[in-house]
Amino acid sequence: MAFWLFKSEPDAWSWDQQVARGATGEEWTGVRNYQARNNMRAMRIGDLGFYYHSNIGKEIVGIVEVIRESAPDSTADDPRWDCVVIRARQPLVRPVTLEAAKADPMLADMALVRSSRLSVQPVQPKEWAHILKISLTAL
Repeated sequence: MAFWLFKSEPDAWSWDQQVARGATGEEWTGVRNYQARNNMRAMRIGDLGFYYHSNIGKEIVGIVEVIRESAPDSTADDPRWDCVVIRARQPLVRPVTLEAAKADPMLADMALVRSSRLSVQPVQPKEWAHILKISLTAL
C-alpha cells in the first residue's frame, strides 16, 4: 500500500462534500499537472491518502481511500489527463496544519513542505505515521 495527499480548496470541494459522496466516492478531476497525474497513475485500489484543505485552512483534515485506479478524467477534452476515484474513510482526530508540518523536523522532507503547490503528492510511510501521531496529540 502507498500513501498520498490530495489537495482541494474547501470552497470548491470540501471534506464534508467528499464525506457526503459516501461509498461511491468522487472522481479526483481537474488535475492538469503531469507530475500530479503521474502520481495518480501510480495509485492502486486500497491506497490511502490525506485530504488537505488548501488556501482556506491549510490543513490535513481527513483520510481517503483510492477505490478506482487511474482512468480518463471525465472533465477533460484531452486524453492525456487521468483521475482516480477516492472515498472518505475518516476525519483526523485533530487537523494538522501546514504551519505545524513546516515546524516539525520529522516532516522537513515531506512533499507538502517542499512542494506545497503540487495537488496530488506522495507521502512516505514514516510521514504518514507521524502525521497520524500529531493528529492524536495536537492541542
